[in-house]
Amino acid sequence: MITDSQLIREIKDGRVEYYAELIQRYEKRILAFILHMLKNYHMEDQAEDLAQETFYKAFRSLQSFRDVEATFSTWLYTIARNTVLSELRKSRNSEVYLEDSKQEPARVSVDRLPEQELLRTERVHLVREAINKLPEKQRVALILREYEQLDYKEIAVILDSTVSSVKSLLFRARHSIKLQLEPYVSDATLDEAEGMR
Repeated sequence: MITDSQLIREIKDGRVEYYAELIQRYEKRILAFILHMLKNYHMEDQAEDLAQETFYKAFRSLQSFRDVEATFSTWLYTIARNTVLSELRKSRNSEVYLEDSKQEPARVSVDRLPEQELLRTERVHLVREAINKLPEKQRVALILREYEQLDYKEIAVILDSTVSSVKSLLFRARHSIKLQLEPYVSDATLDEAEGMR
C-alpha cells in the first residue's frame, strides 16, 4: 500500500487527485476526534463542517508540510484541534452551552434494556460525563491517547507541548476521572458493571 509520504509527494508534484485517498484514510478518525472536542459544548452538529475545514486547511498548507518534523496524521490532528479551538473562540455563546451541559441526559427506556446492558450504558455515560468535565488540554490529551491510540510524542506535537507534560496531563486527567467516579464505584451495581468486559 502506498504510504502517506508517497501520496504527499505525488500531490506536491501536481497530482492533486491523490488527496482524496488521504481524506479517505483519515476522515473517520478526524471526525470522531472533532466530535469528542465539541461534545462538551453541545456543538456536535458542526463537526462535519469543521472536519471539512480541517482537510481544506491541510490541503492549502500541504506544500509546507515536512514529514521529517511530524507524521501526516499528527499534523492533521493539530490542524483539527486548532480549527475546533478557533470555532469555540468565535462562538461567544459557549457559556450557554456549558450551562446546557448540566441538564440531565435523556434516559433510555428501562423496560427495553436487559439489566446488564442498562448498567453498561450508565457506566459509559458516567465516564463520558467525567471526561467532558476535564480542562481542555487534559480532555484532548486523554481522547488522543485512549480513543485515538496516539503515542506520547504525537500528542506532544499536537498540543505543542513536551512528552513529560503530556504524561502529567494524562496522569491528572485519569486521577480526576477516578475521583469523579469514586462515589459510583462503591455502588454494588456499578461494581458488577465494572466486571463486564
